[in-house]
Amino acid sequence: MFSPLTKRPKQSSRTPLHRAAPPDSPVTPASHNRESANRDSFISDRPATGTPAPWAPRLSVLARVSPVNDANQLKPVFVGEFPQLVRDEQMRNNTHPGDVCVSGGMDKETCLSWFISGTKLFVWSHLTASPSRKCVALELPLANRESVSSDLQDAKSWLVSVVSWDTSPGAAARSRSPIGIVMVNRRTRGVVFWSDIFSSQEASPVTSLGSFDEIGMYSSPKVRKSSRLSNGIRSNRSGYSDLNALITTSVDATERVCIAVACSSSGELWQFTCSPAGIKSNQIHLDVSSSSVSEGYPRSLVWRFSQGLARESCCQFFMLTDCDIHCFAIEPDLTVSEVWRHEIVGADGDSGIKKDIASQKQIWPLDLQVDDQGKVITILVATICMDRANSSSYTQYSLLTLQQKSETRLADGKEERVLEKQAPIQVIIPKARVEDKDFLLSMKLRVGGRPQGSAMILSGDGTATVCYYHGNSTRLYKFDLPYDAGKVLDASVLSSTDEHECGAWTVLTEKAGVWAIPENAVVLGGVKPPERSLSRKESSNERSRDETRSTPYGIDRTARLDDSDLQNSEDKVNAKMGVFRQTARDEESEALLGQLFEDFLISGRADGSLGKLTQSGAFDRDGETNVFARKSKSIVDTLAKHWTTTRGAEIVAMTVVSTQLMEKQQKHEKFLHFLAVSKCHEELCSKQRHSLQIILENGEKLAAMIQLRELQNLINQSRSGRFGSPHTVSEDQVSCALWDLIQFVGEKARRNTVLLMDRDNAEVFYSKVSEIEEVFYCLTRQLEYIIRAEQPLGIQVQRACELSNACVTILRAALDYKNEHQMWYPPLEGLIPWHSQSVVCNGLWCIASFMRHLLTEGSRIDISAKSEIYMHLEVLTEVLLEACAGSAAAKLEREEEDKALLDEYWTRRDTIFDCLYEQAKEFMEADFQNVNERAEMTDEDIFKNRCSDLLSIAKRHAGYKIMWRICYDLNDTGLLRNLMHEGVGPQGGFSYFVFQQLYDMKQFSKLLRLGEEFQDELLIFLKRHSDLLWLHQVFLHQFSSASETLHSLALAQDEESMTATNERTVSESEDVQPTFADRKRFLNLSKIAYVADKGADSKSIVKRIEADLKLLKLQEELTKALPSDEQTRNRLFRPEELIEICLSIQGRWTAIKAFEVFAWTSCSFREKHRSLLEECWRNAADQEDWDRLHQASANEGWSDKETLQNLKNTALFQASKRCYGPNRVNAFDGDFAQVLPLRRENPEDKTSSVEDLLMSHKDFAEAGKLMLTAIMLGCVEEEGIEAEDLSSPMA
Repeated sequence: MFSPLTKRPKQSSRTPLHRAAPPDSPVTPASHNRESANRDSFISDRPATGTPAPWAPRLSVLARVSPVNDANQLKPVFVGEFPQLVRDEQMRNNTHPGDVCVSGGMDKETCLSWFISGTKLFVWSHLTASPSRKCVALELPLANRESVSSDLQDAKSWLVSVVSWDTSPGAAARSRSPIGIVMVNRRTRGVVFWSDIFSSQEASPVTSLGSFDEIGMYSSPKVRKSSRLSNGIRSNRSGYSDLNALITTSVDATERVCIAVACSSSGELWQFTCSPAGIKSNQIHLDVSSSSVSEGYPRSLVWRFSQGLARESCCQFFMLTDCDIHCFAIEPDLTVSEVWRHEIVGADGDSGIKKDIASQKQIWPLDLQVDDQGKVITILVATICMDRANSSSYTQYSLLTLQQKSETRLADGKEERVLEKQAPIQVIIPKARVEDKDFLLSMKLRVGGRPQGSAMILSGDGTATVCYYHGNSTRLYKFDLPYDAGKVLDASVLSSTDEHECGAWTVLTEKAGVWAIPENAVVLGGVKPPERSLSRKESSNERSRDETRSTPYGIDRTARLDDSDLQNSEDKVNAKMGVFRQTARDEESEALLGQLFEDFLISGRADGSLGKLTQSGAFDRDGETNVFARKSKSIVDTLAKHWTTTRGAEIVAMTVVSTQLMEKQQKHEKFLHFLAVSKCHEELCSKQRHSLQIILENGEKLAAMIQLRELQNLINQSRSGRFGSPHTVSEDQVSCALWDLIQFVGEKARRNTVLLMDRDNAEVFYSKVSEIEEVFYCLTRQLEYIIRAEQPLGIQVQRACELSNACVTILRAALDYKNEHQMWYPPLEGLIPWHSQSVVCNGLWCIASFMRHLLTEGSRIDISAKSEIYMHLEVLTEVLLEACAGSAAAKLEREEEDKALLDEYWTRRDTIFDCLYEQAKEFMEADFQNVNERAEMTDEDIFKNRCSDLLSIAKRHAGYKIMWRICYDLNDTGLLRNLMHEGVGPQGGFSYFVFQQLYDMKQFSKLLRLGEEFQDELLIFLKRHSDLLWLHQVFLHQFSSASETLHSLALAQDEESMTATNERTVSESEDVQPTFADRKRFLNLSKIAYVADKGADSKSIVKRIEADLKLLKLQEELTKALPSDEQTRNRLFRPEELIEICLSIQGRWTAIKAFEVFAWTSCSFREKHRSLLEECWRNAADQEDWDRLHQASANEGWSDKETLQNLKNTALFQASKRCYGPNRVNAFDGDFAQVLPLRRENPEDKTSSVEDLLMSHKDFAEAGKLMLTAIMLGCVEEEGIEAEDLSSPMA
């Protein structure tokens, strides 16, 4: 928006400014003061354009209805008046408009505004809707001395900076945060320091003003001559110049020590160390440049990082000159040193602005700002150019954005560029009026507001322009007040309650208070950059008055966005803000619904409503955008017209709040009846379940808000009874924990919706019913500020219990409403209730964790305080677990199983149950000491009485661990059995958990005896614990099944754990792998079980078991020779692994044992591992020196009997005997001849044989006959021939 038009003649039709507001329009307080001020300062020629005066009706009235895409969103919003102290001072000093010299400013970090009028400095928070309560008036020092220079009394001659001693997040929202103020006189360098302006002890400020002679010296530039300044910059002017920038930072918050840095346009840099003990001034001597600096520089000082960021470099600051950015650091010893310098105006256009370009006359860097993260630097630049066409000059305004690149230095001493362009230079106004130097240098830049990436430019004549670059185009929105309402003194950004989000732009005016600029106003109400100035003056190429007629609020009709551009821009904004764009059809259906509902309220009839609404598209959308859901929201969120008080704490005592909430509830109930009578409820229930859920949840939230309001009334009455009359209750007395929480929630809503900025926090809280979830959000984010660590433990306990009671009240009221209206609800499968959202669960867990921490304080809290915490925490636990369980159940219904969510639920459940149980046991010990006084109660009765409520909650939420601990500590088997019968759940429920506990405790007999009563649950458990399953099967006389179980247990491989490893606790570190002795025992028991089963044919099974026993024995013998640890020795090897081990160990005994392994397996195994069997025969043939045997038989002339005797000890003979002989090792599952015969019976048969394998041996040519004789004699062994002992060499 741009400058107002020039003054027009009086128009009789104009309505006077002091006209009375409509009866139903809520006017701001102190209207009589404003009316008198208006009469005194009334200007008949006041322009019709510009920002509306603050005495117009509150714009927050617009928020009573759901926001739509109308022109209301394009208007600035009145946030609040000046405090009454400021108004009174203005009235005393304002003898004629324009006579009073005032100045003011806003601090982003602390959300404080300051205003100098006359001889006083006023400081207040612009966040609160009632600033008069927190406004501080500080008397300027020496203001009443006649001999003091007028420079000390001129409001504009002071630089003011706010020092926050609390730099933690959220400090701005806490009214009790200590704040300091530093004031430096521009001309005299005098310093004034208040260490804590909000302190109850009104201490005098610390001043460093010097003598009156010194003041006069500084004030008179003629006294000093031109000289080379101490910091190496040669001034082109004589004497000292005015200071133009001031920044401060806290050094020691405990001692209230801060540092202030100020610069002047003659090259001076001053450092002031301020403390309650005094002020030290020091002119910094820095050789920042060897060349002279243009007049008016350096200009800007800004900290690299915001004061709330805890970084090592947070004490670095930037200084802007006419061509450079200098970065300085404040060292730990409080000395200042230069870190780096970056040229922004020079020959290199990549690093900044390239100079000496044709048509350029002069480049003026005007101001510099840094984003909150200290990464992006924005510089406002004005370039004076020459228009070659008509030889006229013009000014081009632009923004240069730089980002951090590096801070390294090259080895040769040259500095590497530390900044680089983030984006091309953004031109704000391509051609504007050429302003004088003083006007240019008076411009200030602000960054960080909404929309993200926007910047605000403040001009010296009191205008503020927001520029926003989006979609390759720049839009400008000028906040320009009428002349009779004063100028814009400063602008800031409302600090957002959410991290990494921008806040709304706010401006401080000279006479009209504080205003905010909505995001929509900038995006949708901005105009294209015209050829016009940033000041109030008209452009040099001004158009005719008829062509430039403006709409209200200074929007030029000819410069407005085209309809298509406006729609596209609005769509983008709505998409970013999560707001849908209403179509004409949506608006028609919403208007129709409103009309039909009003008719229903009058007549009680809704004939034909369903058809009309269906035809209008009322059922086209689901969720929050549904017209029925929006209507419901508008009912519960309506702002009351008569809630106009800004009396702060007194709103607590207002019965009108409860009355308004009851009226909302009645109207919402009538809306539900309208849905039922019109049969819209059936349509919503079948087609838009989510919309109907939202409508009914609005009813839940309204019922919860009513109960919360009643709780607040009870607290207020209780405190009033202790402190006296409710009309005299101070803010500190009424500021209980719930009240502080209400303030945080209301303030967050006001910041997010600037239309509500003129409303009180409590008023906004009790009005925005649909956003009651923000209670839990603020609990999560602000609990440490509601309950502060420095408070006494007794106060912490009281405030924690109060917050817990508030949370329980909200959720129980919502659930009661749901139970009463159960028939109204649609099927809720897959729909997550609002009270099960993560924000609610996290808020509940936050306060529960804090109360759990209080319980662990031990001796620091007495038993009565612990008892109070315990009772509140027990109740809070129930609603917390209900919320978490509802969230997990909804996820499962939507088939979005979230393991992390379930783990979080289980962890929270067990943690809080353990805490409550430990505390209950502590209480029981105290009760046991008094048992003599109550002889009728036993220890067991006391124990059960203390744990009854906890046990009840645990049963509902499968708290099996705490249920088991209670039963175990009581040693009550009857209670345990009852809980096992009641605790039916998936996979065995509580019974399974009990069996697992007994199993871990190795109380197997108790487990099995208990399982006799719970056989189905025991069977589920034993399927995963087969080491006990066979006992249960034996008990049931299922011997065949028991034998199979034991057999499988004995042969279980490593991956087949005897127990379900995922069910074992972390503390169970013992090895569950059975030893060889265990496996042998299982196999023997398996054989006995098969024999006991008389009806089964157990002969073949017994042979199989005996073969497995022999395999176990062989492995046991082999593993003795293996270099392995205990775990490896107990590992069961597969048969093929045993064979490979035998082959790897050279020796006749192992070679023969490899064949026995094949013999103890099945025919299918031999077929599958035929190649391994062939390798065994080759290995057996290699065990003898067949060439030597052949020579011996030839030389000695062996007879048949001698040949048999000599070959009987060979590996080939023994292998043939064990695999093919009449007394072979095992014959229960086929024979070896089926896989590998000794000799090929049919020459045409292509199947290989042992003979074929031996033919490939190296000695077969000479000793082949002996080799074949050995295998053939082995399969037809004669009696009476004894072989050598082949006992195991591993023994």
